[in-house]
Amino acid sequence: MKLVVVTAGLTQPSSTRLLADRLAEAVTRRLAEQEAPEEPAAGRVPPPAGPAELAAVEPRVIELRELAVDVAHAFVTGFPGARLRAAIEAVTEADGIIAVTPIFSGSYSGLFKSFFDVVDNTALAGKPVLIAATGGTARHSLSLEHALRPLFAYLRAVVVPTAVYAAAEDWGGAGDAFTDGLGERIERAAGELADLLRHRAPSARAEQEESVVPFEEQLAALRPPH
Repeated sequence: MKLVVVTAGLTQPSSTRLLADRLAEAVTRRLAEQEAPEEPAAGRVPPPAGPAELAAVEPRVIELRELAVDVAHAFVTGFPGARLRAAIEAVTEADGIIAVTPIFSGSYSGLFKSFFDVVDNTALAGKPVLIAATGGTARHSLSLEHALRPLFAYLRAVVVPTAVYAAAEDWGGAGDAFTDGLGERIERAAGELADLLRHRAPSARAEQEESVVPFEEQLAALRPPH
């Protein structure tokens, strides 16, 4: 299972990257918990673990700050360079995506938007996406709903219900009686993405297998009728 994390943080270290890493860790853990084999009954030998149980999900992180010049060149020339092309292919082939951006002037960053502008607008169709953002104040939290969610809805992605916003005060806070803490929001969103990935993976593999026509059948289709 391929999980790709796109983070648009501009500084190093970056709170955007920190949030991306926490989300990726939570999703990976949730997937591992879902794939864990059940305890065998007393006296029974446990069955061997299947491929899904043996394989760990290793998220691939795409740092957009490292691709800023490549994205600009792609806009000017119309062709992505090798590094940008590899990032676009990773997003296109991913089973699920975590997309995290800093909020500037009440919306996603220009670099974040520019990257998804050079990705084919059909590449994310039906793909589960968890959206998240960071900002200096909680006043910008609705940017996830009026900017990021419509962007991925246009790209026909399946966006999880819980969007995660982390303001400066969220990193050390535990929430209050009316607001969930950052850790709770991360866990809820991670569980939603893990559920979508778990249910999507078998059907996606089946579609891929069905799309491969055996060579013998291709030859048979070329033979003239008797």
